[in-house]
Amino acid sequence: MEGTLRTIISLILCTGMLAFTVTEHATPTDGWRRLSLSALEQRLADVNGTLLELPSLSLRGGAGAIGFRSVSYDEPDNRVWIEIQFGSTELIDQIVLVPTIWRDAKNGFVADGFPRQFDILIGTDEDAVGTVVARIKADDAILPRVAPLVIDLPKPVAGSWIRVDTNVLSRRVWDGRFDLQLAEIIVFSGEENVALHRNVSVSEDAYTTVKSLQKDYLVDGFLPYLMDASEGTQSIAYLCSVESGQECEITFDLKTTFPIDRIHLHGPDISDTVPQSQPAEYGVPRNVKAYGSDSRDFEDAKLLCEFSLATVYDIAPIMVQRFPPFDCRYVRLVASDSARNASEQEDISYIGFAEIELFANGTNVAEGAELEVSGIRQTSGRKLSAVTDGSNFYGSILPTRAWLEGLAKRHDLETLRPQITNELQQRYAQQTANLRRMTWLAVFLVVAIGFTVLLTQMIQMRQLAEIKERFAADLHDELGANLHTIGLLSDLADDAKESPNDLSTFLQRIRSVTERTGVAMRHCTDMQDASELYAGFRTDMQRTAERIAVHIDHDLVVSGETHLNRLKPRIRFDLFLFYKECLVNICRHSGATQLATRLVADASEVKLSISDNGRGLSGSSVNAVPPSLHRRAKLLGADIKVDCPPTGGTCVQLTLRPNRWRFRR
Repeated sequence: MEGTLRTIISLILCTGMLAFTVTEHATPTDGWRRLSLSALEQRLADVNGTLLELPSLSLRGGAGAIGFRSVSYDEPDNRVWIEIQFGSTELIDQIVLVPTIWRDAKNGFVADGFPRQFDILIGTDEDAVGTVVARIKADDAILPRVAPLVIDLPKPVAGSWIRVDTNVLSRRVWDGRFDLQLAEIIVFSGEENVALHRNVSVSEDAYTTVKSLQKDYLVDGFLPYLMDASEGTQSIAYLCSVESGQECEITFDLKTTFPIDRIHLHGPDISDTVPQSQPAEYGVPRNVKAYGSDSRDFEDAKLLCEFSLATVYDIAPIMVQRFPPFDCRYVRLVASDSARNASEQEDISYIGFAEIELFANGTNVAEGAELEVSGIRQTSGRKLSAVTDGSNFYGSILPTRAWLEGLAKRHDLETLRPQITNELQQRYAQQTANLRRMTWLAVFLVVAIGFTVLLTQMIQMRQLAEIKERFAADLHDELGANLHTIGLLSDLADDAKESPNDLSTFLQRIRSVTERTGVAMRHCTDMQDASELYAGFRTDMQRTAERIAVHIDHDLVVSGETHLNRLKPRIRFDLFLFYKECLVNICRHSGATQLATRLVADASEVKLSISDNGRGLSGSSVNAVPPSLHRRAKLLGADIKVDCPPTGGTCVQLTLRPNRWRFRR
């Protein structure tokens, strides 16, 4: 059983090493693959959780301003620049580039003409060269994208102008040429877009006659996205009707005086059907004037700003105007001329807003303000409070900077998520393959263990049979020879009973043979190596020959006793029993009068030769090995040969190679 356990443990260790080798061979080396499986799964869960909290990237529809498009080239390595003058020195901490979006037939919506490599420089009126504050390289892999590219400046930089200097262009979709296209450039100083409606200059203006592609559209504040926040509740836009030629007035009571410096108008939500039931500009007035005052009757009113929304290129989902701060408690918006659908009645026009935001120091102070409306005909069941509830059709209205940062972060995470997913799929596939291998290895291990147990049982049964065979052989060879010797000595003692001295000698020899028989019996019964037996071959062989071959002349030659004494006790025991069996056979059957024994040993082999001058073998038994000798030679693992020389007698030759590997019985 000890051998069985060793075999099973070896199989288990080999199986484990094989499985470990498979795993190590598939161990990845890149950045993702250095993470553990649990870390990857947690990372994916974090990404998915963050995406649920970010605004969705929803694209606007309808007609409108596209942005700026430069001259096109055959090669990407061309310099194109865009410069925006702020009119005053501003402290800039973030730049946002909004791509021009193209609907590709194969890849869906893509950024068209977005620069692959460019520098962003900021300077002052005294510094015409400027300082590079950001450098985007082609290796940064910012494409493909639809979301805005947000560039944060670790330390705010003061400047009165900004330049986007492109030196590697990207290929535009429709004809494969290279150009620079952008929908909007937003420059933040805190929450303020200081580039809004500022002067724009470009290296070369190629589309001066195309209304939708003008350089001034880079700073009009119009974005190709709908504000689709993940939080908040849906709000239905306010919509009212007025008689043609009349004005609609919406008055805000802010309850306290604020330095108003910015107004956001959110156009009404047209329809949630596809196609839309009304054009995108439906409900947006052609003209909006904003007044501020500290008195309810607006006696000291001041015009804050004016929205001129004459064409579709002047309209967007969110329209923004900045102006110098003005302290006021009341703000009134006067809207007129909004009928934009020919199917409407000629004497009625519709005006509406999803939200109106009034900003002071970067904060919308109009949320929840009291409202009054005048000049309307009917409200169509829409609530005026929707104008200041802080929500649109999709949810909460976010600060512009936070909204764009959310879209950029969504792009980064949605770019990251497939990488994590692919890595996880590879890990799962690897686990499945390893599990399949381990299953086969387990099956192999079970079969191997079963085979090992069966083989062990067979070996044990074989060993038991061999023990029986050896026990029988030992009894036959050792006890048979000793009993034969005792019989001969007894006959001699009987013949010498008249001579007390000879009788005493024979009795002592019988006593000696009996003691040695006892030692041999202990060896036969416990199957242990009797190291005390036959330690001196020459002496023991001489004594044995004198006891067994009493009336036969014996010539004994032994050489290489040093090598003989190095043999294992069992081999010495078996070799000596073989010799004794030969002597017994000679005494019983040959009738020989002379006996010669030659035992020669060296480091590689042992040769034993026993010859006599007896009758020899005759007939079919010529060259046949007696069964008792054959059995003992087999136990020794030696080669045996029996010859009958022409001069008569028999010669038994035994050749033993103790260092040769063989299956020992």
